[in-house]
This record gives sequence, C-alpha cells and structure tokens, in this order.
Amino acid sequence: MKGGSKYQPLQDYLRHRNEAEIPLTFAEIEQIMDEPLPDSARRSKAWWSNRSKGGLQAKAWMEAGYVAEAVDVHAEQVTFCKPPDTYQVERSGGTILWNGELIKALRRHTGWSQAQLAEQVGVYQQTVSDWEVGAHKPQRSISKLLSLVAEQSGFKYGEKE
Repeated sequence: MKGGSKYQPLQDYLRHRNEAEIPLTFAEIEQIMDEPLPDSARRSKAWWSNRSKGGLQAKAWMEAGYVAEAVDVHAEQVTFCKPPDTYQVERSGGTILWNGELIKALRRHTGWSQAQLAEQVGVYQQTVSDWEVGAHKPQRSISKLLSLVAEQSGFKYGEKE
C-alpha cells in the first residue's frame, strides 16, 4: 500500500495489533485515520467487502492480515478478524468435504470475488453464494476442483481430529 493512502494509518494500526478480533466503531476508525470515512462506508455494507481489486480500504486491512466481519452500518461498527493459518477439513475417502466456511475462507485467501471463484470451477456466482451460506454443498467433482485451487494458491488445511 502506498504510504500516501488515507487508509495507511488503519493498516498500520491493525498491523501492530495481535488480537484475533478487533471491534471498532466508524468514529474510532476515523480517529485512527485522522479523516472521515466516505459516505458510502456509512450507507453500504458492500464498502466493507474483502475484495482484492479496486478497494484501497480492503487492501489496507487485508495486507495487515485481517478481514472485515460483522459489519453493522446502522450501529456504525465493524469487527476485523484474523483468519486462522490452517483450516480444519473433513474428508470422505480422499475428497475434502467443502463447506460454506471453508469455501469462503479459500475465496478470501485467493482474493477472489464469488464470481471469480465461480469462473475458476465452472459454476455460476449464485452457486458459490449458495455454498457459502450453506444452502447447498458442492458436488464431488467440484470439490476436487476446489482442492486443486486450494493447493495451487497455498491455502493451508489439516485433518479434523
């Protein structure tokens, strides 16, 4: 991140913290940044999305090792969370059983949107959304593709005990 970015102070603040979760109000973030958040941060939960392209704000917290979770625009609060280094997985035979939490973690690890992950594994964006909220689970063939994406991207996982 460029040193001149208005989100650099937020990145520095988060980088020097070691908590798994850091809840902050919008006012506290503005105090850290020493300038106001844009109106869109107060109006739209999407402003707080953890996207790798086009969002300098997301780049700030993601490069500090956090993701934005539990965004409440009405209460003007957000919780930044540190993703685990390794995710626990279950297998059936040799195939990983991908669940919503694991798929979302993989997507965040790669920095992809739902649409980008969908393109990589040959499904619709809505399918990825359905997986992430637990409405459906991926078919065995797609699970193998997700495992390939995980391997190629360095996504770390271990067996559940």
